[in-house]
Amino acid sequence: MRRLLGVLLIAGLALSVPAQDRSKKAYELMYEDIQALKLQTQRIEKRLDKSADDMKALTDLVRNLVGQFADYQKFLASSQENQKGVPAQVQAIQEQLSQIETRLLQMAEDLAALKAQPAATPPGPAPEETKPGTKTKPGTKAPPAKKTEPKAEEKPVPPPTGLSERESWQASNADYSKGNYDLAVEGFTLYRQQFTVDAAGNPNPLLDNALYMIGECRYNQKKYAEAVEDFDQLLLDYPNSDKSAAALLKKGFALAGMKKKTEAIAALQLLRRKYPLEEEAKQAADKLKELQEIK
Repeated sequence: MRRLLGVLLIAGLALSVPAQDRSKKAYELMYEDIQALKLQTQRIEKRLDKSADDMKALTDLVRNLVGQFADYQKFLASSQENQKGVPAQVQAIQEQLSQIETRLLQMAEDLAALKAQPAATPPGPAPEETKPGTKTKPGTKAPPAKKTEPKAEEKPVPPPTGLSERESWQASNADYSKGNYDLAVEGFTLYRQQFTVDAAGNPNPLLDNALYMIGECRYNQKKYAEAVEDFDQLLLDYPNSDKSAAALLKKGFALAGMKKKTEAIAALQLLRRKYPLEEEAKQAADKLKELQEIK
């Protein structure tokens, strides 16, 4: 019996040791889980603190934006009050520009009508006077004076230069490029007089270009009044010329050089309305801005 009891005691002790080990391991696992939960809790708390800071910053930003929007509304309201009189001023300026344009067009039409009028017939010769010392019998009339028919005016034909049409143009253009503007004006003038038609008898398509170059030469010489006359002649005689936009631009520049600010602005604005897609329209806009800044 004693032996049996000893064996049972030893077996019970052997069984109790693993149970204690298992309990210890379970406790250690629980402890580790608790520590992990603590770490997760700390991380969540940090995230919450950061979110709270972000929320505060966002709230401050929203408040700032609301304040700026309120200030902008006040500024917009004051601007609208200040701009109430602007449309009336713009309309008045537009009316003045329309009147100027109308006057310019009327002047152009008058000039064209004057050019279209036939030349005045020169007066006939005065009746022959009786020589001194000659007497006429009473009752007799003096012989009638001989009538001479007026001769038609003949344009002077320039002497031939001996150059072909192409050579004449190239020589005139070379003088322009070298700055010999007087020679260039003379050359382009002779070109317009000698080569009025091409080889087929059709009107020379470069006559308007030659006239534009004459105006360019005089503009570069600062002979602004003469340049304006050349550009006006081009605009009147060649309304469909490919140099119309350039002529209007240089006319505006020349008028500005003559200190005729109002007329210069009218010419440049007319250019922008008639040829808005041309490169000259951009140059006209820059010049208009410059002129409008001048008081």
